[in-house]
Amino acid sequence: MAKAKKEVKEQPVEQVLWASADKLRKNIDAAEYKHIVLGLIFLKYISDNFYELYHKLEAGEGDYAGADPDDPYEYRTENVFYVPPQARWDYLQGRAKLATVGKDVDDAMDAIEKDNPSLKGVLPKEYAKEKLDKQSLGGLIDIISTIALGDSVSRSNDVLGRVYEYFLGQFALAEGKKGGQFYTPRCVVQLLVEMLEPYEGRVLDPCCGSGGMFVQSEKFIEAHADRYNGKAKEIDKLFESVVSVYGQESNQTTWRLCKMNLALRGIDSSNVRWNNEGSFLSDAHPDLKSDFVIANPPFNDSDWSGELLRTDGRWKYSETPPPSANANYAWIQHFLYHLKPTGVAGFVLAKGSLSSKTNGEDKIRRALIDAGLVDCIVNLPTKLFLNTQIPACLWFLSRAKELDENHPRRDKILFIDARNMGSLINRRTREFTAEDIATIAGTYHNWKTGSGYEDVPGFCKFALGTEVAALDYVLTPGRYIGLPDDEDDFDFAERVQTLTAELTAQMAESVALDERIRANLAKVEVPTNAD
Repeated sequence: MAKAKKEVKEQPVEQVLWASADKLRKNIDAAEYKHIVLGLIFLKYISDNFYELYHKLEAGEGDYAGADPDDPYEYRTENVFYVPPQARWDYLQGRAKLATVGKDVDDAMDAIEKDNPSLKGVLPKEYAKEKLDKQSLGGLIDIISTIALGDSVSRSNDVLGRVYEYFLGQFALAEGKKGGQFYTPRCVVQLLVEMLEPYEGRVLDPCCGSGGMFVQSEKFIEAHADRYNGKAKEIDKLFESVVSVYGQESNQTTWRLCKMNLALRGIDSSNVRWNNEGSFLSDAHPDLKSDFVIANPPFNDSDWSGELLRTDGRWKYSETPPPSANANYAWIQHFLYHLKPTGVAGFVLAKGSLSSKTNGEDKIRRALIDAGLVDCIVNLPTKLFLNTQIPACLWFLSRAKELDENHPRRDKILFIDARNMGSLINRRTREFTAEDIATIAGTYHNWKTGSGYEDVPGFCKFALGTEVAALDYVLTPGRYIGLPDDEDDFDFAERVQTLTAELTAQMAESVALDERIRANLAKVEVPTNAD
């Protein structure tokens, strides 16, 4: 009897492309290789997109009658990047086997920036460097050549989006802790966006990394396109017609990734700024009042120049400024500063922010709660983030609740405990499923509307301000939902500070003991041997 053939499951194109590209990395660090690969993907996409319009202009039919396919202006009017001859993909692919291919790619990036001012200073120009093996670079060009990225069919199937997001995630995994600085896991971003529902208005991320919050906001708009009743004739122009994005990033290479990421999706990134001082010292949008703030700031950041900002005007909640050793409550107040009276914010923070009593953080938290700002807290499971094992949570704040004393949720906070949700995709990484995201977001929306919400033991419960006050203004969900809260109240930053203080005290005692021993030895006369 013949054996049945084993069915071979075809791998997604992004996984095949990654496996091939990663083989060519050799001795280059993932942090550097990331820009090399993603830069080429960007180049392939805009070249594909360019050629599609080029052939229409060349044919000269209908609206394109009399058009000049070599006129950069023709492309700008269609919101397509103009690609000069020496930067087009088929030209570069034809030179992939030459020793000069690295310089050819660098020259191509320069040429694109000159013809497209919005990309000035954004594209990587590292291909001629000696440590990048030119044979491997040529092989990488050949691999990327096998997939269409920028034509209309590929765009409709979001091939580019899948490839780019997959590569960002894989590079973040390869870089470990450092990789998390530019990448927030997609499922976390999706949950934030689904809960905030940024249908229209100004969206701000003052620590925007590679721009995932903006990309997911666009996907949200596209998923609800029928809501807009033809505000934009084309789906790829809908987002820019209803949403404006504002961002800031202190790491220049990450900012470049963000600019490319947004350019690939046609999102206007003119208000996404870079400066190496960061949002606290040099706010790129000092007068902006946004409808939504969506962010994942660095956890427990001690290097935020807090000592220089003790009297800053953003610290409006409590007379106590944010501690200089931890930026968590500085970020919260920075977000609030940039919200309009009806604005809402959703962001990730270390779970210790829910219960910390270090350096006056409890006083600031109490002021936020008493003002009615806190709308919802979500406890997150472990292993969601690539760059830290610190327990995390989501905060949701509402300025409308603060400013309207008669707001129906003014004195209420919803607590959701999602610690037992999500699925392990490998030993060290967990992610939320689509069903998990729908359950959490749906619970929040039902509670807000008052339709279909019920407290669920072990999962969700809303509490009144008096209940929160009775529990000393601690916001850990386990205290309200009924789960054991010993682990839920764990404050990583506070524990580290306590251990550091204990170690310092022990060292001081040791030094003092050593000095006493030396002093006593000096008093002892040691006899010398007679000759």
